[in-house]
Amino acid sequence: MSDIAIRVKNLKRHFGALKAVDDLSFEVPRGSVCGFVGANGAGKTTTMRILATLDYATSGTVEICGHNVINAPTQVRSLIGWMPDDFGNYENMTILEYLDFYARALGYQGQERMMRVQEVMEFADLLDISDRMSNKLSKGMTQRLCLGRSLLHDPEVLIMDEPAAGLDPKARVELKNLIRILAEEGKTIFISSHILSELGEMCDSLLFINGGRIVHHGDAESLKHGSDHAGGVFYDVQVVGEARALADWAVTSPYVELVDERKRGGRIRIDSNEPEQAAKVLSRMIKDGLQVVEFHKEQRNLEDAFIDILGQIDEGQVPQVSPPPLPNQRAKETANVEVNQ
Repeated sequence: MSDIAIRVKNLKRHFGALKAVDDLSFEVPRGSVCGFVGANGAGKTTTMRILATLDYATSGTVEICGHNVINAPTQVRSLIGWMPDDFGNYENMTILEYLDFYARALGYQGQERMMRVQEVMEFADLLDISDRMSNKLSKGMTQRLCLGRSLLHDPEVLIMDEPAAGLDPKARVELKNLIRILAEEGKTIFISSHILSELGEMCDSLLFINGGRIVHHGDAESLKHGSDHAGGVFYDVQVVGEARALADWAVTSPYVELVDERKRGGRIRIDSNEPEQAAKVLSRMIKDGLQVVEFHKEQRNLEDAFIDILGQIDEGQVPQVSPPPLPNQRAKETANVEVNQ
């Protein structure tokens, strides 16, 4: 059995002159969680619909657990759970009836069908509301229902398009916990979201797409650490008195840029990763009368990293795309380090 759950090679999808997907190639290992990131119109949904056998490629190949999505769509559909960003519903149908309908469509019968529906409702925390009308639910409950529907046939791969969109903070946490449980059970999850901080917490790798092309494929930590492509690093600064004083000071200070203004100070970018430069900036702040009570280096957040990569593209640079190693390769590398030590 291959270690690869999703394999995409030279994938293209054109709508006339529009290149929605333009020569994508990537792999997602079995049992991993991959975050799919891109601005609106970048090609995320088109790619995911092709993976889910709901659209076709202009050229290139896509395989799910070794099965080609064009040549073997029936096998692929038995292996995937598809959770779209929006899905249809039915009037006058309770949650229980809704899931039972889809269980019947999937071929479950008798006691097995009843058990499977009960298991899915228990996992998605729908048992206590099983008699509610499926088209009269909150956004969070609706997403749990959609997740339950996608899990009825116990798929190996979950494809989730913006599952957290429109959810309140509590519902997002609940959904994130469910995804974490599924990952621990060994399912492969391919998930898109605009909430990059949450993807960073739950994903083994992040795949950035822009203009139908991959511009980054790696883990979240490699993006957070170090400087941006121009050599800048970020610092959190808190001051006594008016926070605006920091913003006014940054405007006239060389090598410093105010990134975010905060209640008690702000987040600045110093255009050098040398500690000596940071020390000079702090010394200049104090000399110029700012009453600094906190000054510490921050990791880049994933939004900064994504914008930085897009900035490289705008400047004509080509970001390096280096896929993360397979899980068994990571285990071997860790073992080698331990042996060498």
